[in-house]
Amino acid sequence: MYILTTPSVRHLYACLRAMSVCALVLLFHPAAGAAAVLPPSTLSLQEAIALTLQRNPSLAVFDFRERTLSGRVQTAALRPAINFDAELENFAGSDGSENAELTAALSSVIELGGKRDARVAAVNSERLLLDMERQIQALDLLGEVTRRYVRVLAGSERQALASDAVSLAQDTLNAVHSRVAAGGAPRAEKLRAEAALAKTKLAFNAVQKQLSADRVALAAMWGDVVAEFSVNGSALYDVGSAGDFASFFQLVEESPRLARFASAARVAAAQLRLARNGASADIGWSVGLRQSRETGSTSLVAGVSVPLFSGRRARGEITSAQAALDEIAPQRASVHLDLYTQLHRAFSLRAQAIDSVRQLRAEVIPTQMRALEETERYYRAGRYGYLEWVAAREELLDTRRALIDEAAKALLATAEIEQLTAASLNALPASTAVEK
Repeated sequence: MYILTTPSVRHLYACLRAMSVCALVLLFHPAAGAAAVLPPSTLSLQEAIALTLQRNPSLAVFDFRERTLSGRVQTAALRPAINFDAELENFAGSDGSENAELTAALSSVIELGGKRDARVAAVNSERLLLDMERQIQALDLLGEVTRRYVRVLAGSERQALASDAVSLAQDTLNAVHSRVAAGGAPRAEKLRAEAALAKTKLAFNAVQKQLSADRVALAAMWGDVVAEFSVNGSALYDVGSAGDFASFFQLVEESPRLARFASAARVAAAQLRLARNGASADIGWSVGLRQSRETGSTSLVAGVSVPLFSGRRARGEITSAQAALDEIAPQRASVHLDLYTQLHRAFSLRAQAIDSVRQLRAEVIPTQMRALEETERYYRAGRYGYLEWVAAREELLDTRRALIDEAAKALLATAEIEQLTAASLNALPASTAVEK
């Protein structure tokens, strides 16, 4: 798997296709994630996912549901029980017990219409649906891990930017102090520079606290209350390329969110078969011995019972099961439309953010850096005033903040796309794959 601490984040979300693979491997083979016991000092997304899969309790419920279904399969596969019946007649009365008769018999039911096989098939179809729900839960859980991880990445970069802002404000104050001491600027400029430095320090403290909260929120995904790890924030800016929407949506067509409806249809069809089989009457039987004390004889007794109008009694259940099956198709169509809307929104947001990141890095920030250098040089030479220098500095800082925001938007949108498609961007055809 690809680790986020390397320079490229294009493969950062390969872990989310790995949700169907990585998640299920770790779910069904716990030893595969056993190595992830404590968070490393520099945490990768892969390690965050492994810790979450190993410790987050929201996936543990599926183990219990699997055990529940296993028990139901065992019960469904049982044949009808054999009963022991005993009946004592004429054992009290005016004649005493002279005419007493004892009948001992075995009785059971002969199931017709394949009811036992239908019961087993219905429970097994629920197992397939449970597997799909497990995958969807893993996608949702790991999607949340990714979003929190990206927020920590962005917070780390904001902290670095806030630190740079403090350094720039301190340099500005030093330069202003020199000019004021030399009589080249009024004392008010020094006071304004001191206030600006104090504001940047306050902003730095606020960013630190937000980053601490984001780190704790990430650590909470695997049950830790102390976030003793760091991340490589510089990887935030490698956002890849926009790709092709049609290729993304093709992956949605194959995602567990739509595949679960096929499993749900199998469950409903199995329930319908079970209801229809219920229209077949079961035959009850009994066989035993009767001993008469009056005559001292023993005789064999047997009986058969057949319920009447079983087909009529099953109509309501058949109608209900048929309606449940018919309901699945419009449900799938509705979810299909919602997924299209969500994917299109995420795709558009990601494409816009990627374009912004590239322009800010390639054009805007280099130009503003040169402008700041020129303004500082002219200020020190006495040709520019304090306001021009501060304005150039704040413009650069604002643009760098915008760069962090746009990069975070691109990665968060990518996380949403990966969650919807259950596939990494690498899974696209070569002509539309995300560039490295």
